[in-house]
Amino acid sequence: MTWWMILILILLLIAFILFRLRKPSYLTTLDQEEFTKNYRKAQLIDVREEREFKTGHILGARNIPLSQLRMRNAEIRPDKPVYLYDQNGSRSIQAAKILKKKRNAEDISMLKGGFKKWSGKIKK
Repeated sequence: MTWWMILILILLLIAFILFRLRKPSYLTTLDQEEFTKNYRKAQLIDVREEREFKTGHILGARNIPLSQLRMRNAEIRPDKPVYLYDQNGSRSIQAAKILKKKRNAEDISMLKGGFKKWSGKIKK
């Protein structure tokens, strides 16, 4: 393999990663103040793994890990707003893409900065 083939492969890999992490236009990012205003009226979903959820989570959140979301997406109503959060925000983007594709969910929001930036009430 020549150096230019390796360079092309690296560029393709970078493009793939950037595409996967790109926030879709239908996903709204909310700061904590905006998130707190309406999260009790929405389906609050923590997409972290169960062990992370058990160490602490936002009061009222339901745990549906990203790794299980494709199998458990029927638990989420497409007609109600969905508020997602994870540890720092990256898994919420992937979860939103799954919900849009599998459930045709329209009103999807995520917590800016994720759980690590949350300073509101939590349950341990």
